[in-house]
Amino acid sequence: MSEVLKLSPLDQEHRDLGGRLVPFAGWEMPVMYDSIIEEHRAVRESCGIFDISHMGQVIVSGPEAAAWLEGILTNEVASLEPGNAHYTFMLNEQGGVIDDLILYRLGDELFLLLVNASCINEDVAWLEQWLVEGVELNNESSQWAGMAVQGPQAAEIYTAITEGRTLPSRNGVDDLKHEGERLLVCRTGYTGEDGFELFCPSNQAIRWWKAFLEAEVKPCGLGARDSLRLEMCYPLNGSDLSPSRSPLEAGLGFFVALGKGEFIGSDALARQKKEGCSERLMAIEVIERAAPPRPGYQVLDENGEPLGVLTSGSLSPTLEKGICLAYLPVDRVKIDTPVSLEVRGRKIAAKVVKKPFYRR
Repeated sequence: MSEVLKLSPLDQEHRDLGGRLVPFAGWEMPVMYDSIIEEHRAVRESCGIFDISHMGQVIVSGPEAAAWLEGILTNEVASLEPGNAHYTFMLNEQGGVIDDLILYRLGDELFLLLVNASCINEDVAWLEQWLVEGVELNNESSQWAGMAVQGPQAAEIYTAITEGRTLPSRNGVDDLKHEGERLLVCRTGYTGEDGFELFCPSNQAIRWWKAFLEAEVKPCGLGARDSLRLEMCYPLNGSDLSPSRSPLEAGLGFFVALGKGEFIGSDALARQKKEGCSERLMAIEVIERAAPPRPGYQVLDENGEPLGVLTSGSLSPTLEKGICLAYLPVDRVKIDTPVSLEVRGRKIAAKVVKKPFYRR
C-alpha cells in the first residue's frame, strides 16, 4: 500500500503555479516550477521563496529547559541569548547524527527546535526518552507553515511587505505579532545568501505567500534549494549526515562544544578528536564536460582504486560544472588531489577542492 503523503498548506498554490510536485520526506512538495537553473539564479541575483512548511517545530520550555538541552545538543546553549538562533546537532550515543537543526532561543526558559521533515517523529521520540522533570516538550509541527525568502533583495522586500519593519541581525529571531497573528522571523537560511525564514499559523500561509509573490519574489522548488546548499557545502541530513557519521567527520566541528561538559555522544566525539578521523566529507569538482554527478557514484584514485562514494552531487548553475561531496580517507586525499568518478563504466576526471564551492 502506497504511503499517503502530507500536503503543505500551500499545496494548491503550488499547483496553480504549475509546480512539479514530488514525494519528499513524507510530503508532496514542488521540486521546481519552470526551471531549476532560473530559480537558483534568482536566489543568487535577486530573491526567491521556498515553501518549508514540511519542517518540524518542537517547543521546549520550563525551568530546566536550557540545562537539559545542553546535555542533548552539541552546540553551547548557555551562550545563546534570547532572540537568537544557532545551528546544532542531535547525536546518538555513538556520536552519529540523528538530526541537524536550528535552535531558537525565544526566552530564558523557552526554545524552538526547527527539525528536518524526515526526522520529526524520530526526534520527538528521542527527546521524550531523555525527558526530565522541569522540562516540557510540545510538537507543534502541524500548527505552523514556513517559507524561506532568500537572496540579496530579501531584507528590502521584508521591509516593504511588513510596512517598515526591519529584519533582525544574522541569526537573530523576532517573535512578534503582525495584524493580530504570531510570526517567527529568523535571519537564517540554507542557500548562502542573505535572507530569512518566516513561520506563521498554517491558516495564514497563503496570505504571506501571495504577498511575497506580489513583490516579485520568485517561487523556487526543492531542486534549486539542493543546488544552492550544495554550492555552499551545506550538508543534507540522510545523505551527507547519518547516524553512522559524526559532525567531526562531516567537517562541522565548529558546531560541537566539547568543552561545555557532557552531552549525548560527547565521549565518542572526544575519542574521535583525540585519535583523528580516518575519513572526512570532502568537496569534489568535476573538471571535464559530463552529465551531472549523482549520489552513489564511486570515487576512484589515479590507479582506479575505490576511495569512497558520493553522498551528494549536482550541476552547479553558478559555476556551470559538476560538484559533489563524499567521505574520503584523509591519509590518501587532500586539496587538489586528482580523482575520478565512475559513471556507467566510464571514468570522469575530477579533483578534490576547498570548501565551499561558492563564495558570495
